[in-house]
Amino acid sequence: MLKKIGRLFVIKTRLEAFMIIFALALGAVERGGAYLEHYPGIGGKLLFLACTGSVFMAGAKILDCLRYEQRAVAAYGDSHTTGDAKPSMPDDCQTHSLP
Repeated sequence: MLKKIGRLFVIKTRLEAFMIIFALALGAVERGGAYLEHYPGIGGKLLFLACTGSVFMAGAKILDCLRYEQRAVAAYGDSHTTGDAKPSMPDDCQTHSLP
């Protein structure tokens, strides 16, 4: 039962990702507007830019992770995302030890 509930919180498609990014952007602009009212001048503008800039970074990370998960499912099957089996990582994702 908990797995079924947990699946509700998994982003599966790009449409879902864009809806989440849109919601983050709305909240960031609202918070940025509050900063502009509370801190007039350059300080408020910098805080507004920080709020909106964080949405760009979070959105890029969400889309990159979604793309990675879709490639992993295509390459290894569904066992990669469910945790049933532990396939080896692709060569470009492996960590390298320092000399």
